[in-house]
Amino acid sequence: MAKILEMEFATELGKNHTIRVNDAKEDLTPAEVSAAMDNIIAKNIFNSTGGALIGKLNANIITTTTQEINLA
Repeated sequence: MAKILEMEFATELGKNHTIRVNDAKEDLTPAEVSAAMDNIIAKNIFNSTGGALIGKLNANIITTTTQEINLA
């Protein structure tokens, strides 16, 4: 089962920008995710078509499973 951390930010041009991190830790806390998002905003290292990231909107952990299909 794969875990993906999905973080959604507000941009300076009023758009939303999503950053996804594959293989997220099992035991991420809301405080850790919030601090990471604050750090991303403060460092301003990501470019987006909506301008700079200026605020946190939400975050989700997405759990995926893969089921192989036998085509034989």
